[in-house]
Amino acid sequence: MPLEIVPEPVAVDGVTLSGDASDGVTDEPYDADVTYVPDPETTAAIERFDDRFLDRELSWLHFNQRVLELAEDESLPLLERVRFLAIFTSNLDEFFMVRVAGLKRRIAAGLAVRAASGMLPRETLERIWTVTRELTERQAQVFRDQLVPALKEHDIELVRWDDLDREEQKSCKRLFRDRIFPVLTPLAVDPAHPFPYISGLSLNLAVVIRNPKTDKEHFARVKVPPIFERFVPLGNARFVPLEDVIGAHLKRLFPGMEVLEAHTFRVTRNEDLEVEEDDAENLLAALEKELLRRRFGPPVRLEVEESIAPSVLELLVSELGVSDEEVFRLPGPLDLRGLHGIADLTHEDLKYPAFVPTTHARLAEVESAAPVDIFKAAKRNDVLLHHPYDSFATSVQRFIEQAAADPHVLAIKQTLYRTSGDSPIIDALVDAAEAGKQVLVIVEIKARFDEQANIRWARKLEQAGCHVVYGLVGLKTHCKLSLVVRDEPEGIRRYTHIGTGNYNPKTSRMYEDLGLITTNERIGEDVAHLFNNLSGWSRNARYEELLVAPDNVRSGLLDQIYAEIQHHRAGEPAGIRLKANSVVDEATIDALYLASQEGVPVQLLVRGICALRPGVPGLSENIEVRSILGRFLEHSRVFWFENAGQPVAWIGSADMMHRNLDRRVEVLVRVPAADSVRAIERLLDLAFAPTASAWLLGPDGTWVQNEGEVHLQEALIEGQRRRRTTV
Repeated sequence: MPLEIVPEPVAVDGVTLSGDASDGVTDEPYDADVTYVPDPETTAAIERFDDRFLDRELSWLHFNQRVLELAEDESLPLLERVRFLAIFTSNLDEFFMVRVAGLKRRIAAGLAVRAASGMLPRETLERIWTVTRELTERQAQVFRDQLVPALKEHDIELVRWDDLDREEQKSCKRLFRDRIFPVLTPLAVDPAHPFPYISGLSLNLAVVIRNPKTDKEHFARVKVPPIFERFVPLGNARFVPLEDVIGAHLKRLFPGMEVLEAHTFRVTRNEDLEVEEDDAENLLAALEKELLRRRFGPPVRLEVEESIAPSVLELLVSELGVSDEEVFRLPGPLDLRGLHGIADLTHEDLKYPAFVPTTHARLAEVESAAPVDIFKAAKRNDVLLHHPYDSFATSVQRFIEQAAADPHVLAIKQTLYRTSGDSPIIDALVDAAEAGKQVLVIVEIKARFDEQANIRWARKLEQAGCHVVYGLVGLKTHCKLSLVVRDEPEGIRRYTHIGTGNYNPKTSRMYEDLGLITTNERIGEDVAHLFNNLSGWSRNARYEELLVAPDNVRSGLLDQIYAEIQHHRAGEPAGIRLKANSVVDEATIDALYLASQEGVPVQLLVRGICALRPGVPGLSENIEVRSILGRFLEHSRVFWFENAGQPVAWIGSADMMHRNLDRRVEVLVRVPAADSVRAIERLLDLAFAPTASAWLLGPDGTWVQNEGEVHLQEALIEGQRRRRTTV
């Protein structure tokens, strides 16, 4: 259910989502002074648990295992299971490109420094190889033994070349002749032709041919063109892998030669960027240069079909410079990212029921035949948005578009980390600048794997007259902020949006995020100061209603954790609830351990990595860790504290990771309105209900799925549906 206050309580499987929102909640300024600091003896009581941190890399693999379990879940719609298998593949690719590549760099540099988990880089890498083998074998089994047969039952067939009938083979022959053959470029390997460069994540055929005149064998590489569909449609919902079509027609590529064998393989390369940020002026040029270099990063994984000939595998291993441990032999087909194309088929009966976001109730009050008047609604009350249940188009996007068109708006200040290629947000900012408004855009051009797109946006914005800033040297600007300055009869008023997700209309339909639109003067002034810090030489490090990394997000949250300990000691209500993508930061985890030892109940809702061990006797008996995955990607970050019966809640962009707390500009905002705090509390009540379906983390780092009666996302969709029918 969108986060709003409704007149009567609505119970969903025993969890009340609404009620008297003002009980026990204050919107007075929050006192952030340190109330408690653990003494050395108390700290030692935690540090004696020298194995208290789970390994972050292995925890990530366990997260991807949960994605794989969704592909295995027969209760889910079939094409959604297919998509989860494709997501599992994409996730694992990025893990190797970034995390495994980083481990290999440390090993190569001789950095034998133990992680917080106590593991050396080499030990972690060996465990990664072992766990990854288990997961990829399981992935292949899910594809072969579950999904392919299940799809066939619904008249969707994924077949190999030998399964095609004569007419289908003729059709593929025409396709190869007319479209595929002109694109292919076979690359031979001999004394005159060195081993070709194999681009990262490309699918390739390793071909062995023989010259019938000399009886000499040769090796050649054929790249499977990524511009064509991964699974070639044959008609009647039958599909064959593209590499099978190419492999069946290799004689056309090597006329006069005898094709002996062909094997599919795929290389993953280090694609993590390393940019020297000497100064912001040269950052754009440095990044563009590094993007060119990225394509030539060293290999970190070699995937081959299990049927590959030993001699061909030996050649690939030797030429690519990979170790035996980095070779993954798998049943074909490789690269199941292409299953996204199958998941997109128009079989609505095999997908989640259609879902259409609705306009938030407080915005709907000012919606008529004309578009929503965001300014009118925000002046009445704060608006706490919950995407995708609340429409992004009629809230955040409308906010920027209305500001761009409103003649009373004097300035718009905006951060952009990731957005869509045809972004209406970008278009609105361009329109605002061309209309003469002051437009400042903080573009983070180092957003991983979106760097090239962000460079294009930055140049488009500059050409339109926007003031474009690339953030601070040495820090990524990851916060999600928008500030509109408007001239009104009562004077200048600031309208502020602070969110947990990117300003991206496309991902807003798939990512679960929170956002706050407010005219709160203290928040508006804080955000104005922060924009000045990002764009100029201002260095205001103290804020009334914000926590800003790298200055004080960690310390501010630790202060509040310690305050909960004090409340508990005083016999007052105390409790901590955090919702995040990842919890890794050791200082934060130790503070939560301390709270648990003191008897404060702690609940964590973590989508991805969690290095905290819950349920350890003497350390974390009072800590519960859950993970929820589903049709929407849980992405919001929430920090809720009981605060002696006057709960406070913060939302924002920061996860509990070193990179977020130390190397990024992140923002958490204290939710000012009492009803909004209660709405967040009800959301967490639903997530942590005993009957809620979730994965539960054990003290040994294993996750066990609890098949509860309440599915969080389905309950929220149902709540939204009921609201739509009663409006």
